[in-house]
Amino acid sequence: MVRSLIHSFRTRRGALCLTAALVGGALLPLPAHAGPAGDLAQQRITAIAAGQTQPVLAGYGEGAVLEWIGGPLDGRYTGQAALGQVWSRFAQGQGPLQAQVGSITESANPRGQTVAANVVFTGKATIKVRYVLVYRDGKVVNEIWQVDPNLPG
Repeated sequence: MVRSLIHSFRTRRGALCLTAALVGGALLPLPAHAGPAGDLAQQRITAIAAGQTQPVLAGYGEGAVLEWIGGPLDGRYTGQAALGQVWSRFAQGQGPLQAQVGSITESANPRGQTVAANVVFTGKATIKVRYVLVYRDGKVVNEIWQVDPNLPG
């Protein structure tokens, strides 16, 4: 427990977790990502799992491209109409899903951020995805949805 508290304190958000642990008596889990784009990615994954296509579509920047690799939706999608169709087909075909994020990392510089996540969606089927998102100005401009049956989970 003490080692966990020390590690939490050394992390970026550890001070908040340590304060919560001392005040509330329990250590809150640290988020699995490092920054604002990671937060956006987590929200996006949650919306995808819930079949909420409008928040997913609202997250795209101008000229966004989705590379869907593997499965029945394999292809390249560009433009709001094509992106809307693919996410609607996915939501209708899968129904509500649970999403388990195995790992999520963020790389950032002043020009943009890249978030990579291993996500396992479960529902009618289990879908293991290596999900990579490129953000510029807080919007997704490039997205890779790599179906990967070899991911753990």
